[in-house]
Amino acid sequence: MTEVSDREPPRRRVPGPARPVRPGGRRQPGPGARPARRPGPPRPSAPRTIRLGSHRPRLRMIGLALTLVLAAFVVRLLQVQAVDAGTYSAKAEQNRYVVHTLPAERGGITDRNGVALATTVDSYDITADPTMFTREQLKVDDGPEQAAALLAPILGEEQEDLVERLRPENKELRYVRLAQRQTPQVWNQIKDLKSALTTKSETDTSVVNALAGVFADPSSKRVYPGGDLAAAVLGWVGADGKGGGGLERQLDKKLAGEDGKIRYAQSGGRQVPTAGSTETPAVPGSDVELTIDRDIQWAAQDAISEQVEKSKADGGYVIVQDTATGEILAMANSPGFDPGDLAHADPNALGNGALQDAFEPGSTAKVMSMAAVLEENAATPGTHITVPNRLKRGDRLFKDDVDHPTWYLTLNGVLAKSSNIGTIMATGELGRTQPEANKVLYSYLRKFGLGGYSGLGFPGETKGILAPPGQWSTSQQYTIPFGQGVSINALQAASVYSTIANGGVRVEPTLVRGTKDADGRFAPAPEPDKKRVISEKTAKTLSQMLESVVDDEEGTGTKARIPGYRVAGKTGTANRVDPATGQYKGYTSSFAGFAPSDKPRVTVYCAIQNATAGSYFGGQICGPIYKQVMEFALKTLQVPPTGAAPARLPVTFKP
Repeated sequence: MTEVSDREPPRRRVPGPARPVRPGGRRQPGPGARPARRPGPPRPSAPRTIRLGSHRPRLRMIGLALTLVLAAFVVRLLQVQAVDAGTYSAKAEQNRYVVHTLPAERGGITDRNGVALATTVDSYDITADPTMFTREQLKVDDGPEQAAALLAPILGEEQEDLVERLRPENKELRYVRLAQRQTPQVWNQIKDLKSALTTKSETDTSVVNALAGVFADPSSKRVYPGGDLAAAVLGWVGADGKGGGGLERQLDKKLAGEDGKIRYAQSGGRQVPTAGSTETPAVPGSDVELTIDRDIQWAAQDAISEQVEKSKADGGYVIVQDTATGEILAMANSPGFDPGDLAHADPNALGNGALQDAFEPGSTAKVMSMAAVLEENAATPGTHITVPNRLKRGDRLFKDDVDHPTWYLTLNGVLAKSSNIGTIMATGELGRTQPEANKVLYSYLRKFGLGGYSGLGFPGETKGILAPPGQWSTSQQYTIPFGQGVSINALQAASVYSTIANGGVRVEPTLVRGTKDADGRFAPAPEPDKKRVISEKTAKTLSQMLESVVDDEEGTGTKARIPGYRVAGKTGTANRVDPATGQYKGYTSSFAGFAPSDKPRVTVYCAIQNATAGSYFGGQICGPIYKQVMEFALKTLQVPPTGAAPARLPVTFKP
């Protein structure tokens, strides 16, 4: 029997018609096809594997870069340590070490007795750091104003000027100078105020120390104990510490000395004590001793200043000279100035008029004409000269300072009465012709020192004006003998009279006796040059003739008499050339002489320019100055009267 299975026999698949294919290549379901499955969530795709390039090229690049960097360092290191080692070492030393100048102490100037006329004292330059006055530093906006308000009355500066310096346009500026060469007392006052503000600000936060940025640099200051005494001779020292005039300028190299230097290591602006230092000490300047006598200088300066003021004159000078040595005992000028306070000085008074002003001397020059006449044996003191009221020479009529009838004078009388006409007539005898006479007179004027420098070497000194005789105009041939048409300075005039007083020998004037170095060694000045100008006999005769000017009642210099002393002198009143216009305006009034006339010791010369009040005659306004200064000088030098009677040479004669 055949068994029957519960399973259905397998169906055989019969191929049916082909199913249509959908666009895109997918077949469409046909009849009897299973329904399409619903799409499920996408399956995660497997991670893509990235294959890296070879690491060797990268390593090569990095290695090459490092090699180049190291090579650059090696090259630079070789340059610094080998090639440019010296240069960089020097720069390092320069940045590390600082060099400061050690200023030399300026030498002093004393009179002949060692009394200080110019000296140097310690002082301070008051400075500030503007960056310490900003709001960032002081926490206030008006720091410069507060500091200026405190400093202005102490420094004597304008408050606005101080504010401007404390608030400069350059915001990085770290140093400004507020005041120069202030005394230690001024700096101490600022320090005390600065300390008080510091103390108060520690307890009161509303108080700021507006002076915290104010400092002081040690300096030195030139001081003149006598004020304006001998200022024209001494000169002054400028803000740069160098001589600006007078002997301060002429002798600057000797007075200044040599600055030193100190070199030390620094860090952060402070000296490194352990790094050592090198120092070249400063060499102090030499002290200078003058021929000036302080007391005689004071007497001369006081006398000329008083008379210039009384006469309302432009100015004046007095020279006092030792007749034997040529040493200048006094050289006074009026108006003067204080070399320690140039800010208030008259710029026109800063020079030394006694050496720098050239003027026509007038009748004081007649003594040289008389010296030539006597030395050439053209006349004697007793020679009779008839002096008319007018004298025609060339194209001009010449006259004396006063109208007079015909005078009957001796040659001595011509000098005593200061006759221009008589002088022209006497000097005319120096040659067979006027040109010959001119040459002879010129030679004597030159020997007396006219037309040349005195030998002092003083800054700005004039040698005057003396043209060669071939250039003398028609009028100069006759005016030069009585002191017009020729120009000199005051020292030249004084030297003429000292030459006569010294027996006819001219001694070159001197102002410096010697110098003393830092070790105290005194070096005397070189001996002055000496030159004989006229014979001793002629000089003695001239001294007696000059006595008549003062002693005789006919003389013009009676106001210069000194009781107990024989006085030789000569008056002068010359037309004055106005330096502003070059035209004659006013007068130069003068008096020159020496005493005792029989044994001379001192020469005094006085001149006043353009006196406008009272008399302008030399005998009237300069004669008294001569007397006052000469009396003081004779007493100071303890010169006794000689006791001999004056010569009293005749002045007139009866025709």
